[in-house]
Amino acid sequence: MGNCGCGHSAGAGPFAEGRDLVEFVSHAHGGTLKNQSLPDGGLPTACQGCGTAFTLETFVARCPECGGVHAVSPPRCGDSANIQFAGTGYQLQ
Repeated sequence: MGNCGCGHSAGAGPFAEGRDLVEFVSHAHGGTLKNQSLPDGGLPTACQGCGTAFTLETFVARCPECGGVHAVSPPRCGDSANIQFAGTGYQLQ
């Protein structure tokens, strides 16, 4: 899935999982997508690292408790089940 169709190759694509999806969304559209607000105020979720409940408000966000990085891609942002976790210790570049 090397190309999301938006004119660049950023490794995995919008249907990747885990760290691959987090990195894809973080770099998509020159890095501008990651800080854009999700529709309808975000997605309620629980951190996949520590279990803390929070709302994913942007396409890439950190757990307010442990700092775990989570992301969802635009084609899948209508369902919390599609939120992916980069893994313990992952740091955004």
